[in-house]
Amino acid sequence: MNDSFYKSLLDNNKKWVATKLDMDPEYFQRLANGQQPPLLWIGCADSRVPANEIIGAQPGEVFVHRNIANMVIHSDMNMLSVLDYAVNVLKVKHIIVCGHYGCGGVKAAMGQDAIGLIDNWIRHIKDVYRFHHAELNEIKDEAERFNRFVELNVIEQVHDLAKTSIVQGAWRNNAELTIHGWVYGVGSGVIKDLGVNIESNDTLDAVYQLNIK
Repeated sequence: MNDSFYKSLLDNNKKWVATKLDMDPEYFQRLANGQQPPLLWIGCADSRVPANEIIGAQPGEVFVHRNIANMVIHSDMNMLSVLDYAVNVLKVKHIIVCGHYGCGGVKAAMGQDAIGLIDNWIRHIKDVYRFHHAELNEIKDEAERFNRFVELNVIEQVHDLAKTSIVQGAWRNNAELTIHGWVYGVGSGVIKDLGVNIESNDTLDAVYQLNIK
């Protein structure tokens, strides 16, 4: 294979390892002993939103799940498996759902163009628009409406996390666990805290509150 970009990845890894070892000879040995991150990050798969880097976190501090448009879908066994492991094994204390302005998945959900297999995933984002169509349709500026849709999508995913049996089970067992909603500005690097923070199921409609033994 004669691909300079691919080769550069392996070369960069060697340089990175050497730099880390120069700073701390036991760096990788400590990482090999296990992980106990306090945070689960559910973010978008967008290459411009590296979870650790934008919050200044080190390896071992953030457990990460990413998908298109940072969705929490209750039939997604990948997401649920990550969530279960993070909550019940790693005992994380915080879960952050982080969207980002300019999200392609959210943008696609605002339109009617068929893309392919991903249309089935985007349909869940369209549901968020349907829930909030009155507010969104009142916003005449398309860019502002797009930004607000990104925010509302994050807020809905935070509430969907709170509805899972995994999170509710943790709360029933008096676990210290809070879910937060953020949006990252790709063009500014600044995170916006949406002020949606859930630490018990008391704020959920009664129909979602599970009586877990």
